[in-house]
Amino acid sequence: MVQTPTISHQKFYRQVNFLLILVFFVKLGGFFTWSENINITRVIKVFSRVMMTVAIFGIYKRILRQGAVASFQWKHSLSPVFYGLYLLLGLISFLWSTNVGYSALQLFMDAECFLFAYYFIGCFILLDHYFPSSGIRLSNVMAQAVFLMLMIFVIGQYAAPNQFYRLTHGGEEARLGGYIMNPNELGMLGAVGVSCLIFNLPNKRVRIYTIIQIVILLYAIVMTGSRSTTIGCMLITFFHINQSKNKKLKWIMYAGALMVIPVAINKMVVKENAGGLDEVMNMTGRIPFWHALLTEGLPKEPLLGFGFMRIAYGEYFSSVHSYAAGMTHNTFIQVIMNLGFIGFGIVLFQMSFYTTRLFQ
Repeated sequence: MVQTPTISHQKFYRQVNFLLILVFFVKLGGFFTWSENINITRVIKVFSRVMMTVAIFGIYKRILRQGAVASFQWKHSLSPVFYGLYLLLGLISFLWSTNVGYSALQLFMDAECFLFAYYFIGCFILLDHYFPSSGIRLSNVMAQAVFLMLMIFVIGQYAAPNQFYRLTHGGEEARLGGYIMNPNELGMLGAVGVSCLIFNLPNKRVRIYTIIQIVILLYAIVMTGSRSTTIGCMLITFFHINQSKNKKLKWIMYAGALMVIPVAINKMVVKENAGGLDEVMNMTGRIPFWHALLTEGLPKEPLLGFGFMRIAYGEYFSSVHSYAAGMTHNTFIQVIMNLGFIGFGIVLFQMSFYTTRLFQ
């Protein structure tokens, strides 16, 4: 049954919208490194992320108490089953992981994130179905939370540059993020914020504020110096432009984008002071790194890998042909190094069933 809006409902909508933004904001913060002390960082991450999972469950239950019915579920889908098998294999991998504590922590946090996502998305499913007049949208909740998080870095670059900037390429380049967050990951978060904010542009009441938010996020993205984000943001922008029904606005946006592209490519993609086009072509050294992982590391443990979230017997994979690192920067290669071809096969099945379900 669809509820008719009342004063009490309006109050409920405002409270739930605020709580969803707050919870997602704190949840995002749980992925950042707010202290150089690894023990303090782990406590902050575990506590904040677990508490936000508890909090989102509380919001979910509150929506149910307001009159919604928990009727949504996965029907006729094997995707969750295979994801469960993936986590189960990760649990079994403790038997051969060379750092059981690290593997256990990563597995626990993955399972916790799965629960958070289930109830977080569940809140919006219930709101859309039972309270369509609430105006609470996933894109806006994510956009506002991301904007608030990036504002911390935009302000922080002036208030505490030593903490919020990371020097790379021998100190020749300063990138927003510092030790708190990898600049590439921070930039991609900004791109997600931009993609979500664009959905608010048709709303004339908040259009000016939305444009200001987008400009600030684009500025933050530029300051991260992330090539992948630049490309991703361009693709997102052109996708939204193509979806616009306003032909005049569409051509204006196309013209603006075409004016920005040459500058963006020169300043952020090519980066002559940071390796130039050669560095772009080998994806900042990642292609040689991935090649070394698959040809030197994987043959050592091809079937079951090195243990959950492990890519080598030691803390880092190293090769004479690439740099040393503790993670692959590639989801599929990370999986095959963690849990071998068996784990990789499970993930392929999980993704195929998930993709099939999307188009049903």
